[in-house]
Amino acid sequence: MEIIVAKSAGFCAGVRKAVETAYKCSESNNCCTFGPLIHNRHVTDELGAKGVACIDSLKEANGRNVIIRSHGVPPEVYSELDSLGISYVDCTCRDVKKIHELIRESFRLGKKIIIAGQKDHPEVIACNGITGYTAVVLSSREQAEQAVFCDDGEYILLAQTTFSVEEYAKIVDVLSSRLKRLDVKNTICGATSARQKEASEIAKNVDAMIILGDKTSSNSIKLYETCKNFNENTFFVESINDLQLKFIASSGKIGLTAGASTPPVIIKEALQLMSELEKKNDKSFEELLSENIVSLHTGDVVKGTVIQINNGEVSVNLGYKSDGIIQKGEFSEDPDADPAAVLKSGDIISVFVIHVNDVDGTVLLSKKRIDYLNNIEEIEKAVESKAVLNGKIIETVKGGAIAVINGLRAFVPSSQISNRFVEDIDSFKGKELGFNILEYDKGKRKIIAGRRELATKLIEEQKAKAFETIEVGQSIDGTVSRLTDFGAFVDLGGVDGLVHVSEISWNRIRRPSDVLKVGDKIRAYVIDVNKEKGKISLSIKNLLGDPWATAEEKYAPGNIVEGTVVRMTDFGAFVALEEGIDGLLHISQISDKRIQKPSDVLSIGDTVTVKVTELNLETKRISLSKKQYEKQLAYEAGEASMLGIDTEHVAEQGEECERACCCEEAPADIYHDHGEPEVADKFFEKDNN
Repeated sequence: MEIIVAKSAGFCAGVRKAVETAYKCSESNNCCTFGPLIHNRHVTDELGAKGVACIDSLKEANGRNVIIRSHGVPPEVYSELDSLGISYVDCTCRDVKKIHELIRESFRLGKKIIIAGQKDHPEVIACNGITGYTAVVLSSREQAEQAVFCDDGEYILLAQTTFSVEEYAKIVDVLSSRLKRLDVKNTICGATSARQKEASEIAKNVDAMIILGDKTSSNSIKLYETCKNFNENTFFVESINDLQLKFIASSGKIGLTAGASTPPVIIKEALQLMSELEKKNDKSFEELLSENIVSLHTGDVVKGTVIQINNGEVSVNLGYKSDGIIQKGEFSEDPDADPAAVLKSGDIISVFVIHVNDVDGTVLLSKKRIDYLNNIEEIEKAVESKAVLNGKIIETVKGGAIAVINGLRAFVPSSQISNRFVEDIDSFKGKELGFNILEYDKGKRKIIAGRRELATKLIEEQKAKAFETIEVGQSIDGTVSRLTDFGAFVDLGGVDGLVHVSEISWNRIRRPSDVLKVGDKIRAYVIDVNKEKGKISLSIKNLLGDPWATAEEKYAPGNIVEGTVVRMTDFGAFVALEEGIDGLLHISQISDKRIQKPSDVLSIGDTVTVKVTELNLETKRISLSKKQYEKQLAYEAGEASMLGIDTEHVAEQGEECERACCCEEAPADIYHDHGEPEVADKFFEKDNN
């Protein structure tokens, strides 16, 4: 048997440079790649083992140097790197950089950009980013025929470096006939063109053609498609082991090539294995393939080995000519389930074959369908036994919610989510809970679950435990669970306590919602525990201290105090002196002028200085007078002025003078006590006259 190996097989110059750079950077153990370095899991896995992680967001860099892969990145990535102060090594392929320059210059001149390539390929995304994502991206002749263009527009056509040479020629033919002003640039990498041309020539002259490459590699896919056009017996595998050959024939011709992202070790391994097996058997290559490649059909349940988990997708080795893929939506009924949290490379799992595409080797698998088959028996038993099964609420729907229980979707009616009315069912979303299976319809595959009885039982157990530990006089932490007009209910860990509206604050509040909201974390004082009635009374204000305890000294009659107008009535204004203490400024004590209502001279929020005229500690009432305070000021200032006393000097007597005034002593006594006998004598003389 003859093995013909393409001379152009394996790494291209750009990929080789990127890989060599990454391996060199791995020595410092302080680097990562922004996205997979190349489309080959063997290389990315090995780099990962050496500490070169693959990140999807630059915020994951965490101080490491970032390697930009050969495909290049859009301009905004460079801006983000600079703004975050991240050091980076740019491994963008030189051919890709040339395309970037062409696009920038053409875009500057007002030309419209057309890119032949795959829209979601990293290289195309990077190129399109330079245009602000306004370029027209075409991947086939059909798309070129259907695309809408401006008749008088000036266009430039470029190609993804790994795009199919034949397909690009077709797109050029279509656009040349449709557009009057079209500048065509052949930007397909020279190595790519040579690789495709050489592969097609080999495929024409061999009995079978093997393409080595990663299933996500664009150039490997193009090689497969090109060779398949000339040889039906073309096989696309990531390594020669995927063919599972035990023997190799001594007759016939086999062609072998590899994509630009395929490392030399994979090619070397393939050649070595094929050469060794060639000596062991005389069977034809075609017979060996039919013997050793596993046959798969839609609906099969098979076992496979987990190869890798990437972005929520699981690659599974089935012993087939290509690996199977469990897409994220087929892993679990729980959309938030993370395969990486429950699986690792090397795990053996059972999967359901959804679809096998023999043309491109795609095998779609499902794990959640296997879960259904495995767990349905337990669901059936739970209906009879009323066993508790764990599950998670994943979404809310009309009339209730959907829970994933044992990997299966179950409907939970709103009346069954809790043992009491639930106003916001969304608050249960994402919670792990226990459920009873209320009903299972095998024909309709319908499961109805509930937890009302469980919730009742759980709450009773929590209440009993709480009443054993909660005592009067304790300070306890809790969470506001419900608000009413008369108070706030606080979850104390399975049992609710009530903070009456009068126990929330020393200030007067109209309703609890003025100062509290559901979800607030609070600390409260236990003022009563009634186990028989199952009630616990709490107080928040008790922990704050009673402001009236020091009121006798601070608000003694005659004291001058300052406060803020907080509310007004027809008979007066209430002034907040401190938290929990208000005083009444009666309408008759606001001004020496007659006023119709307090709002004629005062506004809510005004700061006022007043004199305390009465204090009643039993009724907790304080009477204030703004009028008396102002008269006292005027009296003192007027008397001093009339007698020729320096009023500024009087003011300098400071707090002692002020305190004496507050005691309503006679002016003569005030000044005599403060060492001003001459001033006192003048007041005595005035009083005697």
